[in-house]
Amino acid sequence: MAYKVLIADDQKMVRQMFEKAVKDSGDYEIAGMAVSAEDAVAVCLEEDIDLVLMDVVMGSGMDGLDAAKLIKEKCPETKIMIVTSMPEVSYIDRAKEIGVESFWHKEVQEQPLIEIMDRTMAGESIYPLSMPAVQFGNIVSTELTSAELEVLRELVSGASNKEIGERLYMSASTVKRHISEMLAKTGFKSRLQLAIRARGGGLVINNRDIEGEK
Repeated sequence: MAYKVLIADDQKMVRQMFEKAVKDSGDYEIAGMAVSAEDAVAVCLEEDIDLVLMDVVMGSGMDGLDAAKLIKEKCPETKIMIVTSMPEVSYIDRAKEIGVESFWHKEVQEQPLIEIMDRTMAGESIYPLSMPAVQFGNIVSTELTSAELEVLRELVSGASNKEIGERLYMSASTVKRHISEMLAKTGFKSRLQLAIRARGGGLVINNRDIEGEK
């Protein structure tokens, strides 16, 4: 009996790629397609889904990890596999906290999609050791400290140094120092350029920033 799979991704090309891989495997069948996180939750509540292939960033509304949390609360037997192209380092930690079974990065593909699906359905939990390093100005993303990434994640929402400091429980002067050090490392000319490049490359994602665009 084939496992029922729900594909949740807002990109048509990606959905088609996953659909072909799933159909060609012979061990799975497509039970539905979702173009938003809300749609994915609705399908799981209405149908018996064995495995969800879930993107994280899917336009407006809740993200894929928020949807995964709801699905796990309502349908604990449904297994979830996060599939993303974003190098945002916090995604792995969030997925583990939620109880997502596996995590697969579209751009790296250390192991084939179907292999990870098979191992997930067999009861394994498969995660990459880390998110891929990406070029960020004059450095690669792994050269940023965890504190710098936290500041950067708030910076992309357009927050001031004071607001960032309040959110991260640090002084505005400490925030300013972190931003100055990131500018020196990357070679970017301004905090605006720093934020634009970080968000555009998917290095950090801040839900406040996304929600502000709805």
